[in-house]
Amino acid sequence: MEETTMDNHPSKTLATFAATLQFDSIPDAVVRRAEDLLLDWFGSALAGKSGRPVQTIASFARQMGPADGQSEILISRGSSTPLFAAMVNAASSHFAEQDDVHNGSVFHPAAVVFPAALAVAQSLGSSGRELLEASVVGYEVGIRVGEFLGRSHYRIFHTTGTAGTVAAAAAVGRLLKLTPAQMLHAFGSAGTQAAGLWEFLRDAADSKQLHTAKAAADGLMAAYLAQEGYTGAQRILEGAQGMGAGMSTDADPARLTDRLGERWALAETSFKFHASCRHTHPAADALLQVVTEHQLRPEQIARVTAHVHQGAIDVLGPVTDPQTVHQAKFSMGTVLGLIAQFQNAGMKEFDEAFNDVGIRAFRDKVGMELDQEIDTAYPARWIGRVTVETVDGQRYEGRVDEPKGDPGNTLSREELEQKALRLADFSKAATAEEMRSAFERLWNIAEVAQVGALLR
Repeated sequence: MEETTMDNHPSKTLATFAATLQFDSIPDAVVRRAEDLLLDWFGSALAGKSGRPVQTIASFARQMGPADGQSEILISRGSSTPLFAAMVNAASSHFAEQDDVHNGSVFHPAAVVFPAALAVAQSLGSSGRELLEASVVGYEVGIRVGEFLGRSHYRIFHTTGTAGTVAAAAAVGRLLKLTPAQMLHAFGSAGTQAAGLWEFLRDAADSKQLHTAKAAADGLMAAYLAQEGYTGAQRILEGAQGMGAGMSTDADPARLTDRLGERWALAETSFKFHASCRHTHPAADALLQVVTEHQLRPEQIARVTAHVHQGAIDVLGPVTDPQTVHQAKFSMGTVLGLIAQFQNAGMKEFDEAFNDVGIRAFRDKVGMELDQEIDTAYPARWIGRVTVETVDGQRYEGRVDEPKGDPGNTLSREELEQKALRLADFSKAATAEEMRSAFERLWNIAEVAQVGALLR
């Protein structure tokens, strides 16, 4: 029998890292970035309050779980067990399409890591340092699992639902202080539950919020089961019948352990500026550049070609006639139409104008073309390039190498606060005064002895 070492057992290496990472070994800059991401997630979680799919999942949680507990359900100001609080908060934070994204893994970490970690931290009475420590663990694990699964995985599977289940298990497992062996079992139970398919986009179905709700809840369940001695597959990621084998054709096990403890993948995560699928953002920023520089109105534009990577075509291509606000967030033509009309594609613009006659007409002027340079750079870099042709025969090019929100073009803390205030105001989930009180708590979360409610 082959001797098992850390070198030939990446699942074990990653689980050991997750179980043993200490807060004091995390660089200060990474801790500060984790605080930024936590506050950004808080705004997104509140933004989903009015979403019908979110309310449906919240109704399910009320029917199945206790009406009170130590874990906060943000959109209702209620509480429940960690399982149901994590489920509802995860669904809510993935509704407005404003939650963060890691480019290289094409994964939205916040929507699955923070709901599970916060719910468990509140239940256990964990400190703010322990919450941040666990959240960093969730990001580092989930991002690497997403990178391991590769581009082929993302064509069919929603990585936030799949890698996210393991990420949530890692974060919760760290709060539960699982041993490395227990953490590996938690990975096994998480990986065997991992799911999420892109087919829902063709029907404007509600599945996207179910993906994050289940990822957070199933990862949490996996960690708690492991604490009680429940066993899971020891090579659930790289094994012969594991996630890589079943869900990818280009899985790379080396990505699972890439510079653990040296490269902090959390710090590579981007904030979302526009309220739409991240695949639309590079082109949106490039078009914004053109229309502002040349003072173009929508009626002056005859054609827009968005030069994109293949992932954008795979995800956005099926959405040709969006029927709902949420489906419109995956329509390149709709997003660029809002940019051309309003120079913004925020919650208000989508809610009020996604199906306007002018926006629908502009949608028909937009096409996507695969660009070899952009596709080669993806997913490490998400380059935006558009070609704009006007009705009077002019031709303009726009290009953005780092979309707004990327680490090299990031949002300041003031911009993050303003974004969260807009989201809470849109959903009527919290007042400005309540939000500013929460901001003060979140910016100082590392000093909190016991994580309590964020909205009192």
